[in-house]
Amino acid sequence: MTPGAGPLQRVWNEALLHGPSAAGEMVGRRLNRWLLDRLSTSDLPLRPEHIYHRASSAPIFAPSSEGSLKIGWVCSPPGPGSGGHTTLFRMVAAAEKANHFCKLYLYDKNSDDVSRHEALIRKWWPDLGAPIGSASVDSFGDVDVLVASSWVSAHVIGSRSTTESRRFYFIQDYEPYFYPRGSLYQLAESTYHFGFVNISLGEMVAEAMKHELGKSPEFVVPFGCDTGAYRYIPREELGASRRGVAFYAKKNVPRRGYELGKLALEEFHRRHPDQPIHVFGEKVSGWRVPIINHGTIVPAELNLLYNSVIAGLTLSFTNVTLTAAEMMAAGAVPVMNEFAGSKQVLGEEVGIWSQPTPEALASALSGAVEAPDTEGRALKLASRAWRGWDETSRATIRAIEDAVRSPSRALA
Repeated sequence: MTPGAGPLQRVWNEALLHGPSAAGEMVGRRLNRWLLDRLSTSDLPLRPEHIYHRASSAPIFAPSSEGSLKIGWVCSPPGPGSGGHTTLFRMVAAAEKANHFCKLYLYDKNSDDVSRHEALIRKWWPDLGAPIGSASVDSFGDVDVLVASSWVSAHVIGSRSTTESRRFYFIQDYEPYFYPRGSLYQLAESTYHFGFVNISLGEMVAEAMKHELGKSPEFVVPFGCDTGAYRYIPREELGASRRGVAFYAKKNVPRRGYELGKLALEEFHRRHPDQPIHVFGEKVSGWRVPIINHGTIVPAELNLLYNSVIAGLTLSFTNVTLTAAEMMAAGAVPVMNEFAGSKQVLGEEVGIWSQPTPEALASALSGAVEAPDTEGRALKLASRAWRGWDETSRATIRAIEDAVRSPSRALA
């Protein structure tokens, strides 16, 4: 190699000597070193050795025989009631129902021992029967298929699995949007180029990939709503009229717009001091107005809350939050920030779309509680033909089966 050659010249020389694949790996290694030089290890949500650097232009598959598959699902340890984990675990349960063996691999950056997380999973998701192992130490060699559920788990699968075949990515959101443009954004974005079979949950993710990357996922599955847990309860059963509003609060999740929601509700209280404000999702503090602080609550209690209020404030600046459809299924009017991605999933005709400013959101909430025939509107919202998660689950499992068993047909 020429002494003192620049980085582009070195890549060109590598390509001449060893081919474009080796050059691509060289670029990946250099990018990783550049990122790690600029990013504190404590800021990384994964260990440096688990950063994957190889890109592949397309999924690589070897067809398997018919029959049950062994599927490994890789994810972070969940918190109580985590919506993303709830959706993922529905897919796991559907795969088990389809007679596939499933194993859950938890990735904990700080510990190889994930046994302490099992009690929480069994408590909050009692229907999940899959055994649980560690994604950082357990071998992936005994599974036919590996499914990533986040950009971190995609890196773990890429760095720890020994074969490029049968890797999938169940993408619930366009995760680069979670960060400012920088190291974490780049690490998240790179996962869509790993050569996994990408399964997009809803149209927003698919459109974001096409717009940002110029590529589409191999499969798009529909966004659902848990119509078993969230449903309209007649007034005669509850014995009270709807009053007040609810707010889905996630202080440390920037895409959920907590600060905007708080300011909007403080203004809403100034206009409607008689309307109670319920806050759920997590415990909050520092408000200048009275609130009813619910924290994290189980679905049955949340459904009662939705049925008790007139409207709910639920914000999302990436893929739509589950709470919007849940509120509507229970008859509460969701007030949401104007966002084309959310409208792609829910449609223009549902709820109230508002400009994401405190004043505009407060006005939208005021309009919801001032409108006539509150219960008639609630019943109309709840009677909409909501798509349940069964359709999503079937489509996801069918995508995995088709891509493994008939790759040329599934990925054509």
